[in-house]
Amino acid sequence: MLLRAIDRFFSHEASGGILLMLSALLAMVVANSALAPIYEGALSSTFAILVNGEGLQKPLILWINDGLMAVFFFLIGLELKREMREGKLKNPRDVVLPGVAAVGGMALPALVFVLFNWGNETTLRGWAIPAATDIAFALGILALVGRRAPASLKVFLLTLAILDDLGAIIIIALFYTAQLKIDYLLMALLPLAGLIWLNIKGAHRIAPAILLGAIMWYFVLKSGVHATLAGVVTAFCIPLKDKWGKSPLHALEDGLTPYVLYLIIPIFAFANAGVVLKGMTASDLLAPLPLGIALGLIIGKQLGVFGLTMLLVKTGLTKMPHGATALHMYGVACLAGVGFTMSLFIGGLSFADPALMNQVRLGVLTGSVISGVMGYGALMLASQRSPQPAT
Repeated sequence: MLLRAIDRFFSHEASGGILLMLSALLAMVVANSALAPIYEGALSSTFAILVNGEGLQKPLILWINDGLMAVFFFLIGLELKREMREGKLKNPRDVVLPGVAAVGGMALPALVFVLFNWGNETTLRGWAIPAATDIAFALGILALVGRRAPASLKVFLLTLAILDDLGAIIIIALFYTAQLKIDYLLMALLPLAGLIWLNIKGAHRIAPAILLGAIMWYFVLKSGVHATLAGVVTAFCIPLKDKWGKSPLHALEDGLTPYVLYLIIPIFAFANAGVVLKGMTASDLLAPLPLGIALGLIIGKQLGVFGLTMLLVKTGLTKMPHGATALHMYGVACLAGVGFTMSLFIGGLSFADPALMNQVRLGVLTGSVISGVMGYGALMLASQRSPQPAT
């Protein structure tokens, strides 16, 4: 009975988002309990991999954010390559509407944040925090609506979120690179050359590519460029088809997805979502940093995604997704405001000060929860007005 219930849970589309939410909730409970010193002490514990005194030495929180999240970005890279070669991003016409929505959904939240933090050089560094969308959370909430929502909405939201992730990767590369060390970056070109050769050759074995990717990750990390980008580059060098016509990329993506969805992302959420509520009042949410993040996710995403989507549709430049109404699209725009994983990740790149990171967590959690509730409510209301089954 218990095993069947567990199997049903993990086979449900919303399971990843639910597990992510439970991990974040557990982090908040622990961070505000008697276990808080143990929680904080564990995350700040230093772990090292050294050879003759040289290597990597980082606290656990950075091993999670730089190491485990490189695997998360590796999976995103696999999804991007697959979609660009044979999926939703292959036909340019299918990308126009979600593509414009994704651009608006990144630009407007950043603008809202900047308006609230203008003049403060310290907090302005977090301008990109509300620009991101959490795929697992957003799709999980949409899955809770079920077949009452048109199937085209899932395709639209998934494409938007994928393009949003691509934008986040570009932002991290351009704006969140530390002091650049050219020698390490040049050394990273050696394993990259090996990866490109394996891709051109159509190599069937995945292990050599993973080994070269790990070496490149180390060099990129030491160069000052954020190491998660090595995961994306490695993914793009995994062959879509090998010399026998099989797909190493598909096999790797299918095998890796459960570990990322049910292990890596929940670990990241548990390590990064522990907002400390002690001594905090409602007025703390009105501070420029958390308010800019929360309103960026809530108002900025709605204006960017819904506003530009309806503009394109009303001007006749493109069509609404099949079976979708304006209220459906508004609900999806709200779901795009669930930033969580990527927002917390960019927040960690923006601020080293624990006090500022606590404000980031407050803003991200507040904005994401309100956006998720609004999105679910709008989609349920739209399904009542349009009771026809999804096609």
